[in-house]
Amino acid sequence: MQQKTSGIHHITAMSGHPQRNLDFYHTLLGLRLVKVTVNQDDPETYHLYYGTEVGAPGSLITFFPWMNARKGYIGAGQVGVTAYSIPKGSLAYWKERVEAKGYHTATEDRFGEQSLLLADPDGILVELTESATDNRQPWLASHVPAEHGIRGFHRADLVLKETDPTLQALQTVFGYEEVSRTEDRIRLAVGEGKANEVIDLIQLPGRPNGVTGSGSVHHIAIRAETDEHEKQLRARAIEYGLRPTEVIDRMYFKSVYLREPGHVLFEIATDAPGMTIDEPRESLGEKLMLTPWLEANRAVLEESLVRFELPNGVKFPS
Repeated sequence: MQQKTSGIHHITAMSGHPQRNLDFYHTLLGLRLVKVTVNQDDPETYHLYYGTEVGAPGSLITFFPWMNARKGYIGAGQVGVTAYSIPKGSLAYWKERVEAKGYHTATEDRFGEQSLLLADPDGILVELTESATDNRQPWLASHVPAEHGIRGFHRADLVLKETDPTLQALQTVFGYEEVSRTEDRIRLAVGEGKANEVIDLIQLPGRPNGVTGSGSVHHIAIRAETDEHEKQLRARAIEYGLRPTEVIDRMYFKSVYLREPGHVLFEIATDAPGMTIDEPRESLGEKLMLTPWLEANRAVLEESLVRFELPNGVKFPS
C-alpha cells in the first residue's frame, strides 16, 4: 500500500555559464556541489548537482548549463519558485548576505512562514523560507554557518492557468492533500506537511505558457523510496489516465517522466543508489563523472566542455 510520495526528490533547471551558476548556488547559498557529470541526452553539456552533505533526496537542485540556449520565460505549466528551508530566525542573515552581493530581495509571508524572495543570475526565482520544524542537517563544511545553513527544499510553487486538474492529479497519483488555501495559493502536503513535503499551486489564468530555456525549471522530481514504490506510482499514473515513460536509468536514481494536466513536467525518482555510488563521500563533486557508456569518449567530451573552477581550486575539466 505504499503509493504516496514522501516529497520532492530534486528539481532540475537550465542555466547559462556554469561558473556563474556555481558562484550563486555553491559560493553564495552554500550548497555542496555533489556531482559533476554530463547530460545523458546531450553529453557535451554538464549536469551539475547541488545539495547538502551527500546530496540527499529533498536537497538536490540540478542544472543543465546550456551556453547558447534561448532565454526561458517562467509561465503557466512550470515551476515558478524553488523554495529552500532555512532555520527560524535566519532571514535577517540571508537578507544581508545576498544583498551584499547585489541581489534584490522581497520578504513574503507564506501561510505564516517568512520567506526571502530573489532571482538567481539567470532569472530563476528562489525563496529562502524559515521553518521551525525542519531537523535536517545542512552541509557542515559550507561557506554558510550551520545555524543559518540551507536544510534542503521547503517546497515548489507550480504556476497554473487552472489549479483544479493539477490538484486532483497530485492527490490521486501521488497522495498529496490540500491543507491550506488563500485567494491565489493552494498548499498541498504529504506526510506531516513539513519542509520538502509541500507543493503550492498558484492560479494565474492570464499567464502565458512558460518557455523552456535558460532561467527556467525543466522539471520537478518527486520521491519513490524504492524501485517497487516507483512502479506503484507509475501504475497509479497510468490508471489515472496520464502517460508516463518507461523507467530510465539515470545512474544515481531511476526515473519515470510524465506531464500532469497543468502541463508541468514531473519525474518520479528513486532514492537509491544516490550520489556516493561512484565517488567517496569526502570528495563528492571534485571529478567529472561519466556513465560507463560515455567513459570511452572522455577525452572528446572534456575538450568540448566549458571551463569553470571551484573556490578550492578544483577545475573542470581537470
